[in-house]
This record gives sequence, structure tokens and C-alpha cells, in this order.
Amino acid sequence: MARPARELTLDAASAARNSRSATKPLDRASVKKLLDSRNEREVLDGLRRVIMMMYRSQKTLPLFSSIVKNVASPNLEIKKLVYIYLIHHAEQEPDLALLSINTIQKSLSDTNPQVRALALKTMSGIRVPVISQIVSLAIKKGAGDMSAYVRRAAALAIPKCYRLEPSQLPQLIEYLSTLLGDRQYYVAGAAVTAFLEICPERLDLIHKHYRSLIKMVVDMDEWSQLATLRLMTVYARKCFPKRTKAMKKNGKLADLQDFYGDATADTGVEFEEVAVLDADLESLLSAIKPLLQSRNSAVVVAVARCYSTIGTPAHVRLAIGPLVALLRGAQDIEQIALFNIVSICLAHPAEFVKYATHFLVRGIDAKPVWELKLEILTLIFPHAPSHVKSLILNELEHFSRGSDKALIREAVRAIGRCAQTDAATAPRCLRLLLGQISSVDGTLAAESLTVIRHLIQQDPIAHVATVVRLAKNLDSATDPQARATIIWLVGEFSALNGEDNIAADVLRILLKDFASESEVAKRQIVLLGAKVYLHYLNRQVEASQAEPDSEPGPAPRLLEDDDRPIPKLWSYVLLLARYDTSYDLRDRTRLYKALLGVPQLATLMLLAPKPAPQAPSPSETRKGYTLGSAALVLAGGGSIHGLNGYHDLPAWVQPGHEPDPRLRETEVLPSSVSGKRVVPAAESLDAAVRAAPVGKMSGSMGEAVGGKTLDDWLAEDDGGEEESEEEQEDEEEDEDEEEEESEEEDESEEEDEESEDENRENAGLMGGVS
Repeated sequence: MARPARELTLDAASAARNSRSATKPLDRASVKKLLDSRNEREVLDGLRRVIMMMYRSQKTLPLFSSIVKNVASPNLEIKKLVYIYLIHHAEQEPDLALLSINTIQKSLSDTNPQVRALALKTMSGIRVPVISQIVSLAIKKGAGDMSAYVRRAAALAIPKCYRLEPSQLPQLIEYLSTLLGDRQYYVAGAAVTAFLEICPERLDLIHKHYRSLIKMVVDMDEWSQLATLRLMTVYARKCFPKRTKAMKKNGKLADLQDFYGDATADTGVEFEEVAVLDADLESLLSAIKPLLQSRNSAVVVAVARCYSTIGTPAHVRLAIGPLVALLRGAQDIEQIALFNIVSICLAHPAEFVKYATHFLVRGIDAKPVWELKLEILTLIFPHAPSHVKSLILNELEHFSRGSDKALIREAVRAIGRCAQTDAATAPRCLRLLLGQISSVDGTLAAESLTVIRHLIQQDPIAHVATVVRLAKNLDSATDPQARATIIWLVGEFSALNGEDNIAADVLRILLKDFASESEVAKRQIVLLGAKVYLHYLNRQVEASQAEPDSEPGPAPRLLEDDDRPIPKLWSYVLLLARYDTSYDLRDRTRLYKALLGVPQLATLMLLAPKPAPQAPSPSETRKGYTLGSAALVLAGGGSIHGLNGYHDLPAWVQPGHEPDPRLRETEVLPSSVSGKRVVPAAESLDAAVRAAPVGKMSGSMGEAVGGKTLDDWLAEDDGGEEESEEEQEDEEEDEDEEEEESEEEDESEEEDEESEDENRENAGLMGGVS
């Protein structure tokens, strides 16, 4: 015990010395002296200093020869550090690196599995194309190793060897097919990772291992689980067709006569299409259900991706709760989880209603987080009960009166989306927005008016009174954009009620202070004047066409000669704009003046009906992207953000084109040796009975085996005792004869021995005489 205690003391002292001298780096000569030492502790100290220098971007290549010669050290710690250095610098010194290949190859036969795995990892990590064949042979040896740790290292080395020399792909696929069927889950998981990297399109290799992989996915590590879930999602799309069946609304199967006949129209029964899952696909969806409780957020998102892309709505509901639970994690995880939640919420908003309180904005939330939370609240708003709707509107109203301009803008837009999706709460939303028009904050007023304009355009006839109220608030609206929006709305409603419309009076009031208006408001005032005057011209034409039999009236007067109020207002607009400092406004005015010279053309251009604007959810652009992908977060993939490498999921295989389900059955029984099936004894006996000649029995017993009848079997039983007595007598006689013969043999052997002794004596006497 004294020796281990002494070693521990020396190790502790060395560690303390290294910790004190860690801040004092040695020069290259001192480090080289440590590496060339015969003391393992000094060599280990030198290697640690080299690794530290290497990761500090200091030059360590001159020490290559002194380090590589320690590759044969029996110390595992030294061997690990040498391997790390060798992998890092092998490309710069390929010739010197090749000198250590033989030693590393010898380590592949070491008794310690950790050493074997480390050697295999190092050989595959040395990126020198010359040794690709050696690496392939090492992988072959590792794939058949007794230790699962080494087989896992062989699976992880396959992609490295493929990148080193792609021509080795046929051999690597053969090794990979063996490792995919490994019974150890951590070996199979590493094999799946390698499969996705070197040959993801070879799904024929997965058929016979499909059922074993879905059983082991729960026990795999997180990285292997992610790879397996991604593989199984693609496999399900390409190997299981999407089938549906007709179901009645009460959940019963539809009768074929009712479904294809006219009974549906007569009885008023409604049908719905329900997905029918293959047995193997259903077993996959059931096997990954425990992964929803994983501690890794990426695994939870991957399971949700499987359920949303290859499962049913019932499976998607299972994943919603675990996804919402990710919001309790770190802020970056919370943001990524919200992107995926929004993607699912766009398709299944009603399922998130009971989690509405989880999406309330907190004071510590970053901008991307509260933007996504507000979006989710607006998505679930039309599906929520009345008390939840009231809670959401109170929340949005509170944030619309805050101090953060970005949050104010998003809250107002969210109120507008709520009003558009739910007509019952639209009046309340409109009242909230109208109360913000006179706000001192110009951003709030302008954004509120923009949302109000969208709501009014949804149903213009029902919001005439709203436009009148907005016109009365022109004096209190100080924001230029807000005033421009109100003026535009008045111009859009200038055709209602004919001459009793308020548009002309609003124009008269605005022209009094035209010079002090902002440029954006001046543009809308000029446009309002053009619309008012155009409506005046159209009414004149309609009045002249209404009385075709009457005498033709006086010809229409020119603008300069018309003394009526509306032409005078338009003339005044032209005069004010003519001397404005903005050349853009002057050009616009001249364009409107020339256009109004042809009223029919002006009507087509200025009074054309505008489509009602839509305010879709901001994440509509993310629709179609796979859950958990970077393109879903960046919202645009390669076309906008320059993100390359996104691959969409394949389409469902057509019915009738899917692989044979029997391919997923076990190909080789466990009781197999060298590829030949061992026939059990029971099967051998059955085969022998079937192959024997069949005879006929007497009576009603039917057929017997061996051509014997029932009488023959009974006769053998009756004479069995007599035969046994005779056999016993014969056996006794044979035994007596054998005893006599053995005695005679013994006597003859004794005589031979005596004669031999006499001959030896005679020979001795003869030798003495001579």
C-alpha cells in the first residue's frame, strides 16, 4: 500500500506544480526536453503544455518528431494526447504521420477496448488519402470487434473514411449494413448517423433493421435519437402510403352504400376523412412517445416534427404540452421553441387555447420572444372562450399604451388581426383603436389609424359613421401619417349620399391651412380634391343622361367659368399646389388635372374599387418549412437569407408503389451459424415422418407409418417378453465365452514376457563374455 500512496502523493505534487506554473510557459527547448525524457510524468507534462500551446495558436509543428515517437507509450494518457496532436497536425506533416501508422495499427489489437477504439478514431481522423485503404480495413476489423465501444467507434469512422476517399463507398456500405443490425443501441445509433451522411437514399438497407431501430431509439443518446427520428420521418414518407377512410361525425365507420350512394344527401349525415396508419408506422409513433419527456429540447422538437408530418392530429396534440413546457428553459431555447409552436399553431390553433396564459408577455422578454407570443395570442383568439378573449384584449390594450414604440406597434396590429378574425369582438377592438387616435404618441395614432382603415375596408357600408367620427378628429390628429390616413378614408367614401357627402366640406376646411400641412398630407388633400371634383362631373353626366327626351341643356362649362362651389374648390387646389415648393406635389397635381379632362378614364383610375387589405400572421411566410430546421427560424431559406442546404421532406409514396412489407420482417433467425439455418429436432422428426412410406391399417385406425399394421405392432408386444428372455440367455453365454478368451490371452502374454526376459539374460551373458 505504500507504493500506491507514494504515487498518489507524486501525482498530487505534480498537479500542484503544474497549476502554479501554468501561467509561466516554457520555451520550446524546455518543452522538447520534457518530451524526450524517460520519465512518464515529465512526458505527460510536456504533452499537456504542447496541447495548451496548440490551442493558443502557438507554433507546435517543430515538436512533431519528439511527440510522435511517444505514440508507442503504454501510458493511456500519453497515448491520448499524442493522438490529439497527431490528428491536428497530420495534414501538415503527412510523411511523419505515416511513420506512426504501424504503431497505431498494432493498437487495434490491444487488449483494452478503449485503446482499440482510440486507435480507430485516430486513424480515421488522420486526413491523409494514402491510408484510406488501411482505414477501411481497420473499420472492417472494428465492426466485428467483441466490444460495443469499438464497434461504435467503427461506425463513427465510416463518414470520415468516406470523406477521405469516396471510392471506398461500396465497402463502407457493407460495414454499415452490419452495424445497423447491431443489438447494442449506442452502436446502432452511431450507424444511423453515419448512414445519413454517406448514403441517405439507400433506404433498402433500413428495411430489415426498421423494427429493431424503433425499439432501440428510446435508449439511444440524444444525437443518435435526432438522427434516427430524421431518418424515420423520411422512411415513413417513402415507404408508407397515406391512406384515409370515411368516418361519420359520430366516429362510426361509414357504410359503403351510404358513402357512395345518395343516402348522405337524404339523411344529412356528414362524413370526414380519417387517416389510416400502417401497423409499422403506428409502432414507430408509439415507440417515440416517451421521448416527449426528454431533457433535450431538440429531441422534443424532433418528435413533434414526426407527429406533425407523418402522424395524425391526435399525435400532434400529444406533442403540444411538451413543446409549451420548453418555454420554461433558457431564453434562446424559449425563442426556438416559440418558432416551432407558431408553426404548429398555424395549422392547429384550437389546441393551444388552454395554454393561453403561457404566452402572456413578461417584462424580461426580448423583442423576438414577445413578438412571437403576441402572434400566438392572435392565432388562438378566434377559437378561445369569451373570458380568454377578454384577457387577450386587455393584455393587448395594456401594451398599446406602453412606452416601447415597437411593442406599441405590434400590439395595435395584433388588435387589428383579432378584429378581422372574430366579427363578434370587432366593435370592441374598433373602440379600442378609436380611443388611440388622439394620443400624443404619433406612432400609436398612425398605427391605430392604419389598422382602422383595414377594418373599414372589410365592410365599408357598415362603417360610414366611423369615417364621420374620424373626420371630426382631424383637428386633434397631429401625426402626419395619421392625418393622411383620415383624409384618404374621407376620399374613399366621397361617393356616398351624393351631394350630401361630407367630403367637400372636409376639403374646404383642409384648404384653409394647406400651406402648413406636411407633404404626405398635401398629397392626400390633392387626391381628395380630384375625387370630389370627379364625382361632381359624373353627377353632371348622369343628370344629362337621365332626361333623354328633354331639350339639350347648355354645354358643360369650363372649369374657369364654373361658379359652383366644388369647381371653385378644385381650382383653388390647383392654385395652391402650383406654387408649392415640392416638385413631386406639383407633378401630381398636373397629372390629376390632365386626367380629369377625360372623366371616363379618371373614373377607372381614381375610383376603382380597392380590394380589402388582409393582415396575415407574420409567420405565414414560414409555412411549409420543417419543424426544427434553421430555415424555419430564418424565415426564407436560401432565397432571402442565403441559407443553403435546406431539404424539404419527400412526398408520400403513392399506394401500390411502396416496398413490400415483408422486407421489414426478420431475415435471419437467431439460431443461425455461418449463414446456414440450423433445423430444430422437432422439424427433423416431422420431416422424417412425412418422408416415410405410408401403409394401410386394418380396421378403422387408418394409416400407419413404416408399412406395419396394428396386428403387427400388437404381435411384437406379445412376443416381447419371450424375446427378452432368449436375449438374456444369449448375452450370458457370450459373456462366458469372452471371459475364457481373455484368460487365454493373459496366459499367452505371460509366456511371451518370460521368453523375453530369458532372451535379455542371454544377451547380457554374451556381452560379458565378449
